[in-house]
Amino acid sequence: MAYTTIDDPSVYFQTATWTGSDGTDTITFDGNSDLQLDFLWSKCTSSAHSHALMDTQRITSGDYLPVFADTTDIEQTFYDSELQSITSDGFTVGTQPHAGGDGKTYVGFAWKANGGTSSASASESGSNVAYNFQVNTTSKFMINKYTGLGSDATLNLGNHFTPEWMLFKNLDQADDWVVYHHKNTSDPDTDHLHLNTNAATADEQEMFEDTNFAADEINIGTNHEVNADGEEYISYAWAQVQGYSKFGSYTGNGNADGPFVYTGFKPAWLLVKRTDSTGDWSMYSNKIGGGNPINGRLEPNNENTIATGDYNFDFLSNGFKGRDTPSQINANGGTYIYMVFAEHPFVSSEGVPTTAR
Repeated sequence: MAYTTIDDPSVYFQTATWTGSDGTDTITFDGNSDLQLDFLWSKCTSSAHSHALMDTQRITSGDYLPVFADTTDIEQTFYDSELQSITSDGFTVGTQPHAGGDGKTYVGFAWKANGGTSSASASESGSNVAYNFQVNTTSKFMINKYTGLGSDATLNLGNHFTPEWMLFKNLDQADDWVVYHHKNTSDPDTDHLHLNTNAATADEQEMFEDTNFAADEINIGTNHEVNADGEEYISYAWAQVQGYSKFGSYTGNGNADGPFVYTGFKPAWLLVKRTDSTGDWSMYSNKIGGGNPINGRLEPNNENTIATGDYNFDFLSNGFKGRDTPSQINANGGTYIYMVFAEHPFVSSEGVPTTAR
């Protein structure tokens, strides 16, 4: 029998909402008070501004520099005061429009890694790229900053876990975001998606050299989006943990009584993407979409405000279920990947199996 590994997801992931002022705002998480974030995904929900991603692995002169999920833009030095400081149970933001602004409303999704402390680093050596990463081995989350070689190379992961979902971004050049997902296709190591576009899955050998991902390292090819000579990159990597996270796929049925996806926990955050055709990314949260069904979504490839309408999901105690028929989330026969983090497990790990009997 399988048992939950994480009983309190709020130790490693939380969502905060706030209204900006004309000065510095301090946001405190509602859940576990010990979450000191290392990765913040911030979005203005009342105005059209980009999704700003900031982390504790990329601090320049004391500034947490954002990169924007919906653009190809390089790391932003102009918006250096988006995230001003991190506390033991929250964070402070300034007046820049992607995280703060007088009267505007915001949502922030926060993940914990290793408290901003490097777990391992190394200089370039042969075909091994220079890297510096921090990792949380319990929640299986890694932030890895590395320098490209421009030739086929390996990126060290420290043998902590085999990634099942990864994001890559060139910080120095205007390249697309690259997304790896272990259920993207039947041969996912040959394929990729772009976070900043609505494009379907693409096959590119020079992205990951068509080789299987592993816990010790992954192969990166010569595609400029992941490995240009001397250019800096950031990658975020996750593997699923029972009771906390899951990264899988489902097939749509084109029916308002959509497919049920079992996760073993009640979702707090859900990201969905159609892979066999074009379709915007769809992001849902229990903090911004109202009650069930969740009637409100953000689209990471767009700067839009919260969108409502026929794109709904029910967040259930042990999974999620589609309640509408748009091709973006539930076309008949369409294939989709999802990434989901827990509000709380279906049951605790104290001697009770997570699967229903």
